[in-house]
Amino acid sequence: MKKAAFSLLVFVTVAAAIGGSRLFPGAVDDWSDAEIATLRSLWIGSLPELPPDPGNAVANDADAARFGQALFFSKALSPSGAIACATCHRPELRFTDGMRKGRGVGESRRNTMSIVGSAYSPWQYWDGRRDSQWAQALSPIEDPAEHGGSREHAVRAVAADSDLRRQYEDIFGPLPDPGAADRIDTTFANLGKAIAAYERLIMPAPARFDAYVEAVLAGDRHRQQELFSIDERAGLHLFVGKAQCTQCHNGPLLTNHEFHNTGLLSLPGEVPDKGRALGVRQVLADPFNCLGRFSDAPPDACAELEFARSGFEVLGAFRTPSLRNLENTQPYMHKGQMFTLAEVLDHYNDAPPAMIGHNEAKPLGLSRTELRQLEAFLETLAAPLATPEALLGPPEN
Repeated sequence: MKKAAFSLLVFVTVAAAIGGSRLFPGAVDDWSDAEIATLRSLWIGSLPELPPDPGNAVANDADAARFGQALFFSKALSPSGAIACATCHRPELRFTDGMRKGRGVGESRRNTMSIVGSAYSPWQYWDGRRDSQWAQALSPIEDPAEHGGSREHAVRAVAADSDLRRQYEDIFGPLPDPGAADRIDTTFANLGKAIAAYERLIMPAPARFDAYVEAVLAGDRHRQQELFSIDERAGLHLFVGKAQCTQCHNGPLLTNHEFHNTGLLSLPGEVPDKGRALGVRQVLADPFNCLGRFSDAPPDACAELEFARSGFEVLGAFRTPSLRNLENTQPYMHKGQMFTLAEVLDHYNDAPPAMIGHNEAKPLGLSRTELRQLEAFLETLAAPLATPEALLGPPEN
């Protein structure tokens, strides 16, 4: 009996060391009520209806979305005639660009964030320096490293294109005379609002993960085992448990839309990025913010802006990105510091001290097997995009 007990102890110890879930596959199909509730909260079926954009009166207007689609793919808004919104937000790359930092007529300061599902976020950009999709859409046009243009050029470009002009005037009324400086700003804001009406339709589609959650909710173990490998199921257990990923990556888009300092190192030769600490100043000063005169929102609809966190608590903090549709979106992080998911997971496992501010993360103590299983789970979040073209048709050339 002693020998048998000793043999069992050795077997269990070795099993745990090499990834016990692979030897006991039933264990990774066992979900507690609390875990099932968490899985349901991450399921795309729990995604609520699109939130309103009170600052954009045409946010849900189909004609505005078609006009915005044309603007999104048009290079006419850039004086060089070579840059469009789609230059950095490429549909085939999940609306990212595959580069460490975005590149228009020059190189931008940070990695290009995906705009998939961004209508659900109260903040745009890594540092949240804009508080709506339409305000964000205006920034690249005047950024010297992106479109390298001006609001005056953008308005003139729309006026010079008979189709764009017709679409604009059908929605917003007559374009202003070139000398009407006071109306140029309003017209420019309207261009951003149309682009945002298009971007609001760019949404994630259900992934294999979502089908797995449906199988869990239905209690269908056979279907669960068809959909996920043992390592993928073990990785999901880690994601909602030991790895603590859902502290920040929660909800159906797997992001809390908040800002966190996670101790990311700057690229060689660059000073530490202050992130949200500067971004919150910029959004408060932005003339196109929710409280600005170009916004269609009543003042009582701008609580996010009025109560935005600032100061040391957001020094070096960046917006939590969605984990959906990670496929083909590398490099990762706000400066494109990491090229693989394995590097990202190693970073969070180590949780190094922050260069500025305070790293909110703590070392996870995950084994190499657990890190590999967690990466396997993250790959189940890949899915085709529910792009607006299905509703609006392809963009016109």
